[in-house]
Amino acid sequence: MPTTLCQVMGFLLSSLGVGGSIMATAMDTWSTQDLYDNPVTAVFQYQGLWRSCVRQSSGFTECRPYFTILGLPAMFQAVRALMIVGIVLGILGLFVCIFALKCIRIGSMEDTAKANMTLTSGVMFIVAGLCAITGVSVFANMLVTNFWMSTTNMYQGMGMGMGMQNVQNRYTFGSALFVGWVAGGLALVGGIMMCLACKGLIPEESRYKAVSYNASGRNISYRTGPYKAGSGYEADPKARKGMGYEEAPRSEDGRRPYPSKYDYV
Repeated sequence: MPTTLCQVMGFLLSSLGVGGSIMATAMDTWSTQDLYDNPVTAVFQYQGLWRSCVRQSSGFTECRPYFTILGLPAMFQAVRALMIVGIVLGILGLFVCIFALKCIRIGSMEDTAKANMTLTSGVMFIVAGLCAITGVSVFANMLVTNFWMSTTNMYQGMGMGMGMQNVQNRYTFGSALFVGWVAGGLALVGGIMMCLACKGLIPEESRYKAVSYNASGRNISYRTGPYKAGSGYEADPKARKGMGYEEAPRSEDGRRPYPSKYDYV
């Protein structure tokens, strides 16, 4: 029961993690305009991995996709690649995990095969979670660097005079980053639980098929009993009599009048 519970919980957490990664990748709020110095503005800008949007005070929102790929920064493209790889691995891990669940029987699949599939899906979930966390962290690092660079340029422009003030838009963390971090953590924890469930699915003791050995003779049977040591191979007179052999009569000096078959033994 604990193995099944651990496997099911790992599957549910990993499913939430993969779904959160897909949601975070599709969201447009990876970076949002910082309104600390200007809380009242007529235009609010935010950007995602696939397009940038502008929302006006009237409620009208206009989004423009990125039509170029070569013009984007290399780190930005790396974040895209990490998120896509994590989603693909997570979806493949879900398909493998569905067939590996212990509560689902497909034909005559053994527990060893289910254990291998569970371990495979767990590794996929771990890699998918690490890809999501790494991609979100790289984008967050880019935002922090650009934020402080914009802040420095802004204060340098203000020091040169009010007439030459350099006003720049600064961007801060959007809600998609937090969704990506949580989704990556859920996928990572779910993958670890799947790997732990794999250990419980492997049988502890090897199963050997019993083989029965039959004697060639039909009337011969082997019985277990106490072992009686003897000094040699001696025939039992009672056994000989029981088998139909009779001892020949002897003369007064102890010799048989005619040779018996036991004289040649």
